[in-house]
Parts: sequence; structure tokens; C-alpha cells
Amino acid sequence: MKLSDQPGDPDKIVRRKLSDQVFDRLRDLIASGEIPPGDPMPSERDLMERFGVGRPAVREALQHMHTMGLITISHGERSRVNALSADSVLSRVDDVARMLLSSEPAQLEHLKQARRMFESGMVRVAAAQATAEDVQDLRDLVAEQRRQMRDPAAFVTTDIAFHNRIAQVSANPILIATSQSMLRWLFQYHGGLLHWSGNEDTTLQEHETIVDLIAARDADAAVQAMQAHLDRSKQLYQHPERN
Repeated sequence: MKLSDQPGDPDKIVRRKLSDQVFDRLRDLIASGEIPPGDPMPSERDLMERFGVGRPAVREALQHMHTMGLITISHGERSRVNALSADSVLSRVDDVARMLLSSEPAQLEHLKQARRMFESGMVRVAAAQATAEDVQDLRDLVAEQRRQMRDPAAFVTTDIAFHNRIAQVSANPILIATSQSMLRWLFQYHGGLLHWSGNEDTTLQEHETIVDLIAARDADAAVQAMQAHLDRSKQLYQHPERN
């Protein structure tokens, strides 16, 4: 076999679709700030003239950008550039993540493991950085959960808010968005809200202990308490067919 025939030959010229090239150009215009968030995209005719391509290539590129969340296409109006954030980017993979978790049960166990590692890091950061306001917010969430003990759905919602609030102490938008996404993916597999029955007091005690350790800036103990809390509760998250 000749060298030039080998797979992955860097000298081989690959002809790319016109729409892919238009997409790359438009993405560069957005990344460079030439078309800032909130601004309308150039018209299809302007793009056709600028890039020397036909309408199908422009429309396919714009649709690809819309699918990726880079722009919003509204009927009868010009497309507009979206303001991107860590949360908006991660939220767009929600459906794919849920499909993965549904089709491959082993991935749920991987998600639990990832959450344990992630939240151990988050509570360590919280113990080092939490302000008095952060600690009070966490105590308020525990108190709110206590008032919701007879409302399983509200109890779970506040449970999510508690863990997200710990991540918010980091003031890191990527970590905060990761926490929100991970919990969204995980809580859809909560093994029926009735699983909370009889565990509410234990959950509240564990949350209170975690907050106390954050307030005391005892990072090692806070990590141990969080890990014990997640290890105890991980059996609450199951695939529907296993409930």
C-alpha cells in the first residue's frame, strides 16, 4: 500500500460541505464579537452574497447554529445571536444525557459516582469560602425542607436547591451549571417519591451537620459528612424498571 493511501493521510484533500464552511464562518463572526449576543444575524441574501453560496447552504448552516443554541430562529423575524452561559450550554445536552441514562443502566451508577466526587469537592470549597450569608441561606433551606416533610415533591425540590446552593458558594459558573445539570439528570431517576418516607428526619439531620461543618470551616469533616450522606441516599435513585 502506498503511503498516500494510508488512512488518515494528512495530505489528502477532503471536500467539505458548503454549509459546514458557512457554519464555521458564522461561528467565527460570533466568537470574534462582530455579531454580538442579541444582535440579528445578516439576512440570508446578505450571507449568500458575502460567502458566494446558495440559499440551501446558508439555511442549513443557520439551522445547525440554531440546533446548537448559538442563535434563535423565529418565524417571520431575523435570527438573533444567543448569549451563551455555562448553564445554557449544559442544559442543551439534557435530552441526550437522559437518553444515555435510560438506554444504558450502568451509566446511572457512573453518574452517582461522579456526583459523589463532585459534591465532595464542592463542600470542601464551601467550607473554605462560605460567607455568613451563604451559611444562613443553607440553614434557611434546611428549615424550609423541615416544613415540607408532608409534601414529598416539595421536599425533593428543596433537597436539590440545598445541594445547588453549596455549589454556588464557589462563585464559579461552570461548577454551578455542572451541579444543576448533574442533579437534573439524577433526580429523574429518583426511585419513586415514596422512598423518602421514613428518611426525612435522617436527611435533615445530615444536612444540618453538613451546614454546621461548613460554618466551622472543617473541610475534612464536611467532606466525610457529605460522602456519608450520599452513600446512604444513593439507593433512592433507580431505573424505573428496577423500582
